[in-house]
Amino acid sequence: MTDKLWGGRFTETGSDRVQAYRTSIAAGQYMIAEDIQASITHAQMLGQQAILTPAESAKIVTGLQAVRADFESGAATLQVAQEDVHMNVEVLLNEKIGSVAGKLHTARSRNDQVATDFHLWVANRLPHIIEAIKQFQKTLLQVATDNQATLMPGYTHLQHAQPVTFGSLCWDAKARC
Repeated sequence: MTDKLWGGRFTETGSDRVQAYRTSIAAGQYMIAEDIQASITHAQMLGQQAILTPAESAKIVTGLQAVRADFESGAATLQVAQEDVHMNVEVLLNEKIGSVAGKLHTARSRNDQVATDFHLWVANRLPHIIEAIKQFQKTLLQVATDNQATLMPGYTHLQHAQPVTFGSLCWDAKARC
């Protein structure tokens, strides 16, 4: 039997191409902080609900904080062999605190982890995206102001329409500001 999470009855892990296809490391590398924060919050909830003992909850939280520090310092990196960010964190946590790490999955599915991590990732980046959009709008308005008489094609339903001036963007932008 393979030691992979999905191992079951499989005796081999598959080719390198299959492994590369199955991994989500490329996306997961951007969600390490969110995955660990969600896991810390989950471990705290398990302790508050007396699903874990206070000692187990505290041990998991402390272990996750140490794993986060390892990633932040570069002492730990995501390994393709672990397939995703969740398994990477779980393996490192298990190395730090032992088998109690396995209790972190109580009352939480892998799909819950993915959805929560992605939600947190978007929420953490949304203020930066909004600020970038505002800066783009300001730049576009300035370019339109500087080029009020410059002709450009207008579009209707993604089709060329009547010619307009770049300055018409300035009028629309000012009306909306």
